[in-house]
Amino acid sequence: MSISVEEKIAHLPFSPGVYQFKDSRGNYLYVGKAKKLRNRVRSYFQDSRYHDGRIKLMVSKIEDVEVIVTDSEAEALILENNLIKKHQPRYNIMYRDDKSYPYICITPGQKPRVYPTRTVVRDGSKYFGPYDHVGHMRRMLETIRKAFGLCTCAVSPKMVDKSRGAPKWHSCFDDYLQNCSGDWDDEEYQATIEKVERLLSGKTGDLIREVKEEMEIASQALEFEKAARLRDSVKSLEKYNQKMKIVANKEVHRDVFAIDVDEELGEACGVLFKIREGKLIGKFNRFLKNIEDRPRSVMMQSFVEDYYTGQMVGAIPDEVYLSDQMEEEDPLLEYLWEQRGKKVPIHVPQIGEKKHLIEMAITNARLNLGERKLEKQKAERDRIPQAVKDLKEYLKLDRLPRRIECFDNSNTQGTDPVASMVCFVDGQPRKSEYKRFKIKTVTGADDFASMKEIVRRRYSKVKKEKLQVPDLILIDGGKGQLNAALEALDEIEFRDACDVAGLAKRLEEVFLPGKFDPIMIPKTSSALKLLQRARDEAHRFAITYHRQKRSKRTLKTELTEIDGVGDKTAQKLLKEFGSVNQIKKENLETLQELLGEKLGERVHSHLQE
Repeated sequence: MSISVEEKIAHLPFSPGVYQFKDSRGNYLYVGKAKKLRNRVRSYFQDSRYHDGRIKLMVSKIEDVEVIVTDSEAEALILENNLIKKHQPRYNIMYRDDKSYPYICITPGQKPRVYPTRTVVRDGSKYFGPYDHVGHMRRMLETIRKAFGLCTCAVSPKMVDKSRGAPKWHSCFDDYLQNCSGDWDDEEYQATIEKVERLLSGKTGDLIREVKEEMEIASQALEFEKAARLRDSVKSLEKYNQKMKIVANKEVHRDVFAIDVDEELGEACGVLFKIREGKLIGKFNRFLKNIEDRPRSVMMQSFVEDYYTGQMVGAIPDEVYLSDQMEEEDPLLEYLWEQRGKKVPIHVPQIGEKKHLIEMAITNARLNLGERKLEKQKAERDRIPQAVKDLKEYLKLDRLPRRIECFDNSNTQGTDPVASMVCFVDGQPRKSEYKRFKIKTVTGADDFASMKEIVRRRYSKVKKEKLQVPDLILIDGGKGQLNAALEALDEIEFRDACDVAGLAKRLEEVFLPGKFDPIMIPKTSSALKLLQRARDEAHRFAITYHRQKRSKRTLKTELTEIDGVGDKTAQKLLKEFGSVNQIKKENLETLQELLGEKLGERVHSHLQE
């Protein structure tokens, strides 16, 4: 961390705002929001805080920090979203859309236009949608035309030169058929546009009742032509309303968000159901990439915040339901309150009708991920990476190492010993088949015995349950670890089932059974890089599991012993300060601010003793 960055952090304000990390070339690495800028930015550079490998790599590249102070967390939320879309930072969650969704746009001005579009422009127009299928949007446009006699063409209506018997090239076709809304009375036109907005917002029931009342009034006033038009409007609205799927008994406005993750694919899918008056009026999905090591709470927060702070579509609902709790919901709650003028509750339902809606949304997300995976598998089914072919040649293997299973151990001076196995298929990680092991039979820091135990356990199960056999077993280590693994395979008579190799980290040497000298694969070879990726991934997976076990043990033995401190409070302390040692260093006032006067004093006194 450079001196300039240290100085900037020391002088940051304790105010809400947005921070931006940049590398030495001025490229944006990450954009985030904070309730207190100094505390949040400082947390990235504290050695005591636990950070995953992605964050550590990002921090190592930071050469500059810029902040923008805002008046509230809600303002920070909007600014963060705009900056992420503008700069596309490398370490933020990004979105992968297969298509641009169709919207229905209502332009501003005295004579607004209603038309379909796939391009969103910030010119004061209102956008309704997005529609998951263009047919749904066309059905809505047809309803608007039949119910209100309103022009919905995608070009500006112009006056027609009827003396020539044909419309000008830049005029709309409805104009030529005298169905255009360009000659309406201003007051009547604005009233019709308001009805269209209510229809697009899903308030169909109230709208039908209102149009029926207007029809009765017109009929009683002997305005039979107007009453007939209103009667046709009611029929069109009721026909549309009947086609909407009823998904809730209560006629409320709800937005339902769900996330599903496919670790093997390395992506997540977010699905939104827009429910108005108990009917599903719209659905759309987005694929989230760059999600490695991120919890669902972070992905959910990114998906929901991106939707509400992006192109706002229609009115804010009465309720918001989520499949997973967001990491920080306060900024969004404040933003929704500002937009709607009253509180919009955010819930994670556990039972009943609302839970059923969440499960339905998750099923849709899972289906979308399944389709994406099938497309990817179809494209790669017959493609064998060059790295796999080269690895077979360098190591003179009997078969192509298309499926590689790699093992690693992790412990701290013999405590909390664990191990991991990762699986690579055709050069790509298959995370659904990763395995974690608790070392059961080994005492202390004995890497050889630990390796022998986990290899024996893994392939005893493979034999017994007739699971898929790997083409290559890769051991993280040199001759000692490799020989320990071979002993285990000999004991269960699995030695000849596949090839085995060990990768020593110091010189990146590859050891093979029965060969005294190691094989040196060229450093620039994609074959060596494949082995390194598998080895590093196994190490990361083992370290993560080891830290989880160690943190859980530390949490139970040191924090929850304090009177009044349960699991939630302990997790709150660790999330805020990173470790028990860092909590011990904090002063009394800081702990009291976080926990309250009495509990803060109790925690401070206990840890100091």
